[in-house]
Amino acid sequence: MSASLKNAVKRKTHKERAQPTARRKFGLLEKKKDYLLRAKDFHKKEDAIRVLRGKAEARNPDEFYFAMEKARTKDGVHLVSTSEPNRYSQEELRLMKTQDVGYLTLKAQAEAKKVERLRSSLHMIGMAKPRHTVFVDGEEEAAAFDPAAYFDTHPDLVGRAFNRPRTEQLANPPPVAEGDTLAGVAARSERRRATAYKELLQRQARGEKLSALAARMAYAKEVAGKGRKRKLTPAEAGGQKGVFKWKAERKR
Repeated sequence: MSASLKNAVKRKTHKERAQPTARRKFGLLEKKKDYLLRAKDFHKKEDAIRVLRGKAEARNPDEFYFAMEKARTKDGVHLVSTSEPNRYSQEELRLMKTQDVGYLTLKAQAEAKKVERLRSSLHMIGMAKPRHTVFVDGEEEAAAFDPAAYFDTHPDLVGRAFNRPRTEQLANPPPVAEGDTLAGVAARSERRRATAYKELLQRQARGEKLSALAARMAYAKEVAGKGRKRKLTPAEAGGQKGVFKWKAERKR
């Protein structure tokens, strides 16, 4: 049999032995690959401890560096300063700011799309205070005007700008689940609507903050870039601070 046909024949799948029922309290049965990982980790830590012990034994008690004057310890642990000034060049900083601006712009666009979807589904019902103007023929008719009769609804529902059922609908209420009432259904619907509008306002505020932050970072990136520029005084910039004016350059 050729090698290709030998590999094409289905072979028996050898399943790994599971943990016996009597030893199930000890967790999964350790296989050789698990032991190798555990052994490598143990020997790595063992080697690190050996190196540190050797450094401690060979330490010179009179050793001194000027950096020791500013070194600090907390609970016996040496604090290492994480600030590294001038670690990146100006070009690397501009590249990182470009990536940050791109990320913030992407998140702002995603928030704008979510706000648009929420706004299209909610239709902004109840957000504004609409005014319904009814025209009548005279002052007598205006004095005798009955809003409940005109809108064909219950007097308690006249002040609503939406979800104002007519008298016929109130006389024949829709079926509800057993143990539930129309008032309970309406209250839950109102809570869901309020939650949706709260989310809409929060997403709008978040999108505006992201857009403003992206604009500020993009401006800071341009200021850190090349080109001769001059910082304007607040009087020249109309009361604004941190405004720069670049010198006009002729592009080739």
